[in-house]
Amino acid sequence: MIKICHLYPDLLNLYGDRGNIIAFQQRCRWRNIPVEVHEVGIGDVLYFDHFDFLFLGGGSDREQNLIVADLMQRRNELKEAIEKGLVLLAICGGYQLLGKYYLTREGENIPGLGILDFYTRAGDRRLVGNVAVETNLGGETVILTGFENHSGQTYLGSIQPLGKVRSGNGNNGEDGWEGARYKNVFCSYLHGPLLPKNARLTDHLIFLVLKRRNRQELLKPLDNTFEDRACRVMLGRMGLV
Repeated sequence: MIKICHLYPDLLNLYGDRGNIIAFQQRCRWRNIPVEVHEVGIGDVLYFDHFDFLFLGGGSDREQNLIVADLMQRRNELKEAIEKGLVLLAICGGYQLLGKYYLTREGENIPGLGILDFYTRAGDRRLVGNVAVETNLGGETVILTGFENHSGQTYLGSIQPLGKVRSGNGNNGEDGWEGARYKNVFCSYLHGPLLPKNARLTDHLIFLVLKRRNRQELLKPLDNTFEDRACRVMLGRMGLV
């Protein structure tokens, strides 16, 4: 049984981010891999070591401010779980929360969890539109597609990016990088939602979960014809195919 933790689903669900949970769950079910989803809200009891996959979606500044105080109380436990290989996907606002701080236009420094080495500052313009990102998943070069809509601009420290921007803005519209990656943590600004649009990324996350359990043999290939066609349509709109 794969156990999924969906953190703050009532507050972090911009642009249908819940669809990432649905896609992960469905691609497991098609392989007859049992999945259990637990929704965890502010103040709920949470033990990170009870879960295989953790998801943090996107939210507005208001929602993030509500969450950061609650998540800060769980910070050490989350950091320990990440170091032990917990598989985590964080999108947009959830991504920003894992960094050092968020600097507002007014100069206010809002502390983040400081688990990953990056920071975010409010930009003068929103970064909006379709995005294509070249990344490496299990030794294979893969192009991910999605939609970005964020005013926060993220700058990475020693941490690796999720991938290189082929079209769109990415983290900040300047350095050509999108997202962040550390151990089994994947961060991105891509909505859409991300996983239904990118079957190979979904399967890679499932593979990492099964690898932690020494059960990689359960990840049988699926027919991705429909998903690949959808991806190619998006890449075509961006002039990449």
